[in-house]
Amino acid sequence: MPRKIAVIGVPSSAGAYAIGQEAAPAALRAAGLVPRLRAAGADVDDTGDSPIWAWRPDRVRPRAQNLEAVIDQVRATRQRVARATRDGRIAFVLGGDCTVGLGTVSGVLDVNESVGMIYFDLHADMNTPASVNDGALDWMGVAHMLALDGTEPDLTRVGRRVPLLGAEQIALFAHGLESATPWEKEQIERMSLARISVEDVRQDAAAAARDAVAGMRSRFSQYLVHLDVDVIDFTDAPLSENTGRNTGLSFGAAAQALHALLADEGLVALTVAEVNPAHAIAEEGLLERFAATLADAIQP
Repeated sequence: MPRKIAVIGVPSSAGAYAIGQEAAPAALRAAGLVPRLRAAGADVDDTGDSPIWAWRPDRVRPRAQNLEAVIDQVRATRQRVARATRDGRIAFVLGGDCTVGLGTVSGVLDVNESVGMIYFDLHADMNTPASVNDGALDWMGVAHMLALDGTEPDLTRVGRRVPLLGAEQIALFAHGLESATPWEKEQIERMSLARISVEDVRQDAAAAARDAVAGMRSRFSQYLVHLDVDVIDFTDAPLSENTGRNTGLSFGAAAQALHALLADEGLVALTVAEVNPAHAIAEEGLLERFAATLADAIQP
């Protein structure tokens, strides 16, 4: 059956380390994402892109840089995702940096609170302005969903409740423990977060993904997927802002996992984050291959 999908572009790198990700929605469109979705049979409402917001150094708030802009982007994304979800569409959110995922979660929760999140990322993004000193909010998104100690109160209050999600609503998928900070490791253990390691996903990506979805669907009526493309080995496919080499998953394994993660009828939203087109052009045709993979996965 054709899926009803709303494509929502959020070209923001406000929470990032540098400029780059704000160009991703336009680059994925230019790579043919929307026509591919329609060719696959999806009923697509292309809602366009919000105004571009490119990263800039924030010397006033160095440990939570561009906080106000991040909050603005999250709130605007929340409204768009909620509108799509109420219309019965899967919200297909094209970031931007990972903070746009807060908007996706907030918008979905406005419509249905019985929702789980599969966080498909090499990193847990559970750092806080108090636990790390670089001030990039894009690896602090889950911490703010959980309202951990040391997070920014205004960012934890972007949705209908605080915390946005309970620990039981989150599953870390393809998580690399060696990539976690000591603070993150402590929080993962303390909260007993569900976690499927990157090693397990390497062994059988589709099976690991099916297990993650089954776990969510046993407890929640709907689930969303957050994909940070830095889970893909940069050497194999230089898509991401984070140039992690010889780590993570191959492009092929990530694609297999994504197909299984998105197949269930309980899927309500997908966020794609951390694509840097300036890196992706290092391999001719890579963005087109990635766009085709996304389209095939969400409309099998």
